[in-house]
Amino acid sequence: MVIVNGMEDEDKWLAEGIAGIQHNAVCLHRALDSDNLRDALKYAAQLLSELRTSRLSPHKYYELYMRAFDEMRRLEIFFKEEDRHGCSVVDLHELVQHAGNVLPRLYLLCTVGSVYIKSKEALAKDVLKDLVEMCRAVQHPVRGLFLRSYLAQISRDKLPDIGSEFEGEGDTVMDAVEFVLQNFTEMNKLWVRMQHQGPFIEKQKLEKERNELRDLVGKNLHVISQIEGVDLDIYRDTVLPKVLEQIINCKDELAQYYLMDCMIQVFPDEYHLKTLETLLGACPQLLPTVDLKTVLSQLMERLSNYASSNPELLPEFLQVEAFSKLSNAIGKVIAAQVDMPIVGTFTLYVSLLTFTLRVHPDQLDYVDQVLGSCVKKLSGKPKAEVSKATKQVIALLSAPLDKYDDIVRALTLSNYPRVMDHLDSGPNKVMAMVIINSIMKNKTCVSTSDKVEVLFELIKGLLKDLDGASTEELDDEDFNEEQNSVACLMHMLYNDDPEEMLKIICTVWKHVVVGGSRRLPFTVPPLVFSALKLVRRVQSQDGDVTDEESPATPRKIFQLLSQIIDALSAVPAPELALRLYLQCAEAANDCELEPVAYDLFTQAFVLYEEEIVDSKAQVVAIHLIIGTLQRMHVFGVENRDTLTHKATGYSAKLLKKPDQCRAVYACSHLFWIDDQDSNKDGERVLLCLKRSLRIANAAQQMSNVTRGISGPVTLFVEILNKYIYFFEKGNPQISPSAIQDLIELIKTELQSDGITLPWSPALDPFLTSTLRYIKFQKQKGGAMGEKYGAIKL
Repeated sequence: MVIVNGMEDEDKWLAEGIAGIQHNAVCLHRALDSDNLRDALKYAAQLLSELRTSRLSPHKYYELYMRAFDEMRRLEIFFKEEDRHGCSVVDLHELVQHAGNVLPRLYLLCTVGSVYIKSKEALAKDVLKDLVEMCRAVQHPVRGLFLRSYLAQISRDKLPDIGSEFEGEGDTVMDAVEFVLQNFTEMNKLWVRMQHQGPFIEKQKLEKERNELRDLVGKNLHVISQIEGVDLDIYRDTVLPKVLEQIINCKDELAQYYLMDCMIQVFPDEYHLKTLETLLGACPQLLPTVDLKTVLSQLMERLSNYASSNPELLPEFLQVEAFSKLSNAIGKVIAAQVDMPIVGTFTLYVSLLTFTLRVHPDQLDYVDQVLGSCVKKLSGKPKAEVSKATKQVIALLSAPLDKYDDIVRALTLSNYPRVMDHLDSGPNKVMAMVIINSIMKNKTCVSTSDKVEVLFELIKGLLKDLDGASTEELDDEDFNEEQNSVACLMHMLYNDDPEEMLKIICTVWKHVVVGGSRRLPFTVPPLVFSALKLVRRVQSQDGDVTDEESPATPRKIFQLLSQIIDALSAVPAPELALRLYLQCAEAANDCELEPVAYDLFTQAFVLYEEEIVDSKAQVVAIHLIIGTLQRMHVFGVENRDTLTHKATGYSAKLLKKPDQCRAVYACSHLFWIDDQDSNKDGERVLLCLKRSLRIANAAQQMSNVTRGISGPVTLFVEILNKYIYFFEKGNPQISPSAIQDLIELIKTELQSDGITLPWSPALDPFLTSTLRYIKFQKQKGGAMGEKYGAIKL
């Protein structure tokens, strides 16, 4: 209620002031129109008296001031036209000093002073010096600030400057600089003094009012920056020292922050670069509560933009040792502001690193130095405190990845992994994913074991549990995405030298093996296939690949592969391990390593016997074993007989009869391999097919007992197709009569299901298709037609 009443009172006071100005403005206009100088001065003084109020906030006072300012511009025009009022500018200057109150008198003096300088009847520097000194008579902060702002406004186009009509004859650029600096100093004092103008309980209100007035003070710095004659020497020797002295001595947090920011924004980047040491030297002398992280961040951003837009100036940055000066200044600021939160500290380091990457991208030691400073700051800090700056730390670590398309350059930074070590498990994983995505996006190849070691140390948050975190706490979808990313990463590790590639694989395995049972099924397969690529590459090279002196021989790589796949048995992931053993067996077959291939098949059979217990998994596994074994050509008679015997034995022991049947007839291919004349045993093929027929018949009978009807004849038709296949391949044990008998058997089975003659082909599409094929071959003619001629449909 008090605040509302206060606002209402302020609005009322403002309305009264505006009414007073408007009334006197009408009288002033009448006097100006009649060229009555005395009445004009009288009403102008009365109009300006409205600005003597102390009851308005700066925002409301500004409204009042602007109305008076507009009238003063009209009065100034009148003063310039001497033929209208008949009074010289010197006499006019004396005349306005008779105004009764100080504030109206000084506004009128400033207005006349503008005309005085324009007339050139006196040196500009003398008039300006008198005015800036006389304005000291008003010490009320708000009234004084607006008065001096008026002085700065009307004198702005009358300063002695290069190319200005007011330069020369005793007026120099330095006079203009001295005037603006003096006005700036006095305005800053008034502005700072505002904080002491009310009771402590109104401090927040006073801070708000001061913020509303800050542009009046900063405008002086903008004026100096616009003076053409202010070159680097004047800026370095006069402007910068005096402004910094005022900033440091004012001992006010708001003023120091705003004016430092204003300095950085209004003066040229070239000046900042040349005077960097002086500017940065002031930072530690400011109050510890000043938000220097923002000030320095903006300075570094401006300098880096300056360097980016002017590449030819980059040597100057090295010459003035910009990085070293900025780094030292940041260190001193952090040391001076002991209460600076860790977020602020790392905001500074992110800005410094961004500056370094943009200005000195080739200076990796600079980048590493920034990261090293971060490590020192993080050392000894509890994880809870570090977690507050997680966003900044991730930004810090991401910056080199964004700059260098080649992640390999970032891997040479010794302090990079040390910074990552201070991240919690969650952010560490986020950063690891950023690294992997960068590699995949840029298709970067990591080609040495040393770099792979550094890389996998960086992404260890994805490879193992950190800080007691458990994979069970992770969402399945997120976990799968992380591990799939790691798997993709492994395909980006490559070296043409087999020895170095083997070192890379061993390095990766060292990191992967500690991943735990949930990660290994994702990370082992890509590692195995990388090793298998290496095996085939070594095998294809000229020379003796079995030379035991070489570190990278197929035999040694297979030994490593056995260790890697064996780790999956502890997961357990027997189905995956079995598939990988069979893949390795095929590679060993290509390398003509019979003992290795036999051992790998042995491991696969052991897994099948001891680990794979699910009936569906057994079916898939036995077909994989049969298919792989069929493609093997390296085995001698004894080893091949042992393995095929095992395969057929396991096939006949599957749980379900249909599965047994299909596995057994699949085994027939193990005894008849087209491109291996030594592996064509027609009798054993026929034995497998007859055995599968007996199993199919047993399945039909079991179906008849349990369901009251015979099962479908699909199994018989499948076996018929196998008969036809081997018949066409020239197996002498498969005769047309055998095929004829099987067709009749199938028709009989169909009849037993209640199907009456005549039998229609549409009743079983699979059988129909098979019989159509036989008919086609009969009609084809030639040798194949003759073979099928004895079969009657």
